[in-house]
Amino acid sequence: MIHFQEFTLANGLRCIVHEDFTQPMAVLNVLYNVGSRDEDPAHTGFAHLFEHLMFSGSVNIPSYDEPLQRVGGENNAFTSPDITNYYLTLPAPNIETGFWLESDRMLSLAFSEQGLDVQRKVVVEEFKQTYLNQPYGDVWLKLRPLAYQQHPYRWPTIGQEIGHIENATMPQVRAFFQKHYSPANAILVVAGAVTLAEVQRLAEKWFGPIEAGVRYERQLPREPRQTEARSLTVEADVPLSALYKVYHMPGRADEAYFAADLLSDVLGRGKSSRLYQRLVKERPLFNGISASVSGSLEPGLLVISGKLNAGVSLAEADAAVEEVVAELRQTAVAPDELEKVKNQAEASIVFGEVELLNRAMNLAYYKLIGNADLINQESARVQAVQPADVLAAAQEVLRPDNCSTLYYQARTPQPLPVEAEGALA
Repeated sequence: MIHFQEFTLANGLRCIVHEDFTQPMAVLNVLYNVGSRDEDPAHTGFAHLFEHLMFSGSVNIPSYDEPLQRVGGENNAFTSPDITNYYLTLPAPNIETGFWLESDRMLSLAFSEQGLDVQRKVVVEEFKQTYLNQPYGDVWLKLRPLAYQQHPYRWPTIGQEIGHIENATMPQVRAFFQKHYSPANAILVVAGAVTLAEVQRLAEKWFGPIEAGVRYERQLPREPRQTEARSLTVEADVPLSALYKVYHMPGRADEAYFAADLLSDVLGRGKSSRLYQRLVKERPLFNGISASVSGSLEPGLLVISGKLNAGVSLAEADAAVEEVVAELRQTAVAPDELEKVKNQAEASIVFGEVELLNRAMNLAYYKLIGNADLINQESARVQAVQPADVLAAAQEVLRPDNCSTLYYQARTPQPLPVEAEGALA
């Protein structure tokens, strides 16, 4: 059981305190209710760009890292389609430095043209290295728009194309900040060797004077129900051909999410899963294969992905995957097989709660969903799933007409030109 207490400032900042005096550290986590799903389709990648801009200096603090390092702290951040999350860890007696740093950049960034130019170049380089110049790096640039026709999940967090980042202007950046980065759109979690009274005092001191801003209310287009299979074939200079199959599934807050999540585990979590046993061990079509879920707040994807062994065709590999998938649509999983994946899920939850930082991030995430105490209900919701629930999930999620398939074909190496007979070397 993770114990916590909550309060809300007058400006709308939701605050959670998790006291843990078993160690000397403290975590300060700020979750902003903005991700790549909240971007203008013509200006994507802004949420991720802001993750970088938030470290380029605020109005009163030109360097974010230096003051934190001086008090023994470290920090990082991440962006997803759903959220942007900033966190720092430091010795608990120095926690006020964290409040000072985070409140000042929530108050206002420096917004210099030089800083924007530097971070634009950093993100563009990341786009190239991670998505364009790496084997299989562009998979999600192709898969997302294949699976999503309307919803903004159709582009990855990095952005739809490099040009959207390269052409980001200062007025666009300022408008994005004003819309999303305010107390009304943030959740603050402080965890570790801190008291509720201390956190209340520091939150009021450092965050209380910041104007509330306007609470962001989403009105995103719903993704229509997929009613026919989609497919795409691409060729690339990669060592092995790869198969990717994605199926629409319930979002993270949906009660049906857990059955679909365990369904993905039955399919492809680890070497004891059905796909691995059947298509790697028994019938060596794949070099490796797995299944997972995107875990997104809105309806997401169950993903099957695998790299083929040399000489295996994508059509043969796809047909073999379909056989395994069809079995799950037709017959309920045995209780012992379901128990195995429940135990795996339970272990992940327990080990995830060991780290103080993970507890802080999860409390913020569940608060965003609507109830921070969901963190304590996760195990029970997993254990409540029955074989009939997994069968129902398979019949709904693993429908052939709910599937988008990407054939990632390894380009056949071209033979070197042979010099004409008798030609001089």
